[in-house]
Amino acid sequence: MISRVAVVPHPPLLVPELVGGAVAETQAVRDACLAAARDLAAHDLDWTAVAADPSGPRVLENVAGSFLGFGVDVPVALAEGASSVEPALPLPALVAGWLREHAGARSVRVHLVPPDLPTAECVALGAELGGRALLVLGDGSHRHGEQAVGRADDRAEPFDDQVHKALVTADVEGLKALDPGLADELGAAGRAAWQVLAGVPGAWRCTRAEFSAPFGVGYHVAVWEA
Repeated sequence: MISRVAVVPHPPLLVPELVGGAVAETQAVRDACLAAARDLAAHDLDWTAVAADPSGPRVLENVAGSFLGFGVDVPVALAEGASSVEPALPLPALVAGWLREHAGARSVRVHLVPPDLPTAECVALGAELGGRALLVLGDGSHRHGEQAVGRADDRAEPFDDQVHKALVTADVEGLKALDPGLADELGAAGRAAWQVLAGVPGAWRCTRAEFSAPFGVGYHVAVWEA
């Protein structure tokens, strides 16, 4: 039964080799994600993970890959001694593998769901997930301020405020209430994964939560414990 959760974003900028001279500018987000991941590893060395990706639904485990598609050949693996290589691992799986290695965990089994998975199906999947430690990967809106991808949208701030409030208070009903259509319009790739979290059984409390949008994209980091 899942009893510890870490919520993190999955931007490539978490990996220092991919950001060149901008390592200092990205350090705060990286440090927050690594702290949450290390908290998860201290609870259990074998993780379950969930994220949204167009290649879903599928499950990835015991494979290795690389960030080469993002500019630099930084190898990662979803498990120690991974038995096979997948040349084009999706970004959430790559980040899950990178966090696993840097947090000292043994394995991570990544459930990828379609970005448009309806809320009820997200919640149903959450109720079925196994393991003791859950890594939830997903970005907030990419329409914050002058650095927004595409164009800024005034709805981005209240949307991510709603997500942050739900994470801070461990409010699963608040996560279930997120509007999939609005999330899609705002480029909030984490919506489906957060709603999977909303279906995980348990009485939760949040021990850590923060939000930032330093590059026009909302980054949520949180830790929940049963």
